[in-house]
Amino acid sequence: MAKYVLISDLTLLYNYRNFPLLDFLPCAPSGSIPGFLYSFLKGSESPPMENGEAMFSPYSVRKIEASLLKRNRREEVAVPHFDYIDRFIGEDTEVIGISTMDPLGFGPLTMSFAALLGKNDEAWVKKEWEFLLKKINAVKGRSKLVVGGPGVWEFTVMPEELDRFDVDYAVQGEIDDLAPELFEQISEGSIDRNLFFNGYVSYDESFRRFSKPDERFISRRIGTRMYPTLDEIPEIVRPSMKGLTEVMRGCGIGCDFCEVTLRPLRYYSVEKIKREIEVNAKAGLQSAWLHSDEIFAYMHGPRFEPNFEAITELFKGVMSVKNISHTNPTHGRISIPAGYPDLIKKVSEIIKAGPDNWIGIQVGLETGSERLAKLHMPNKTLPLRVGPDGSWQEIVWMGVYNLNRYYWRPAFTVQVGQMEETDEDNWETVALINRLSNSEVDGRPFEFTVTPMQNVPLGLIKNRELKSLKLTKSQLAVYYASYRHLAKMAARDAYSEGAGNPLSRLGASLLIHMGGWFMMKFIEDICKKNGIDVEKVKNYGLGNTMTITSRVRLAQT
Repeated sequence: MAKYVLISDLTLLYNYRNFPLLDFLPCAPSGSIPGFLYSFLKGSESPPMENGEAMFSPYSVRKIEASLLKRNRREEVAVPHFDYIDRFIGEDTEVIGISTMDPLGFGPLTMSFAALLGKNDEAWVKKEWEFLLKKINAVKGRSKLVVGGPGVWEFTVMPEELDRFDVDYAVQGEIDDLAPELFEQISEGSIDRNLFFNGYVSYDESFRRFSKPDERFISRRIGTRMYPTLDEIPEIVRPSMKGLTEVMRGCGIGCDFCEVTLRPLRYYSVEKIKREIEVNAKAGLQSAWLHSDEIFAYMHGPRFEPNFEAITELFKGVMSVKNISHTNPTHGRISIPAGYPDLIKKVSEIIKAGPDNWIGIQVGLETGSERLAKLHMPNKTLPLRVGPDGSWQEIVWMGVYNLNRYYWRPAFTVQVGQMEETDEDNWETVALINRLSNSEVDGRPFEFTVTPMQNVPLGLIKNRELKSLKLTKSQLAVYYASYRHLAKMAARDAYSEGAGNPLSRLGASLLIHMGGWFMMKFIEDICKKNGIDVEKVKNYGLGNTMTITSRVRLAQT
């Protein structure tokens, strides 16, 4: 039996058939996707090792594991496979830690499905959470149960959920450096007030920080350093899910809807990154998934100008690791591909991007409205400037053009329900999606995905008024344009992007193809019932010829 046991939200342990966007499958309402279909599409779970521990685990869990091992023996810290949890929990177990992403189904995409479908069916992510907690509570005995991770904010909205599942504490924030002290103090029932605060930190609509005392929560003490330094962040010692490796923390772009921008920027050295990748490579992983909140801000220059040397050296270092044949970053902004095609070209050469090796990257597009872009994310285009370097839509178009030219496929997110949003703003988003969907580069159609998300005010969640969450006609138009393009992409790429044996790939691709088509038709029916002219949505914005190439210039000129 282990002294400390770590596990994660089950939805973070599946491979989702390695198809782009299927990782969001658990966000869907359980009443809309049958259990057998969900079970098939989520794919397989991380396999167990011979001793019953998980072969791979989410990166966040691996970080806490590495931290605990600084002051504990290997046999005292376990990361079990779900099927063998009871093998590691017993009378000697002091603390069970669970990392979660969206335990109560309040995440942006989860709420978006609820708004679109007009029902409050439990999302699969919540059902999986409850299934995990019931199993753990059946065997935990006198162990202390602690939850952490990015989903902890949801318990600040509904703290009674902690009581319902007999959770002792919800831990908020980065604690990579203090995990050994925290686990010891939780076990002993004595929290050091010089290090920790019984309560949580949140932000108001103006992103002003405030704290609220609550004995069920633990965060770093107010007035002390709220984040670990780079030297205090431990390196993982066992492989992470999908070969995820962090390259930096923080963003700094300053969008007013994103808490990440408030975290200080910290850059890992290339050697530190390589050491973590080597841990994954030794476990047989050939792909390194580089996590950051803004890859093009890695050691950036003035006005967020990209650091060519630092970025290229980063990717060279990654690809130099033995057995690594593929890599891609998690997040990046669109302005860098728009203004610096030579950087994308150089990185593509280093990582061997091509027709058989597309590079995925998630991009927060958020809106097609230049007015909303200036209002909520004025630095998103840096170092380009809206006006001298083109309109917001022109910069986006050129960014996709250059990414696709060198075989990068952006996965966009767009928001509806932003503060001060108008119907015209949403129709501008429809126009941008249509223009991108009908564009080509070198005779190839633009490759991208776009996922609409509802910007849900916390006040609505706190008041439990989720049934009043309705999409307006213009917001529904954004959803239809998005899923119409997604259906096109699913039909085109489902088989080639799948993994596994040919029969499995064929089955998954047919389901994905059909699922994309049915989702599009479902939203089309909703639009028609709400009096929306779907032909208008299909063609909106296509009548305007955009002289983008001539207007978007390189930022450095």
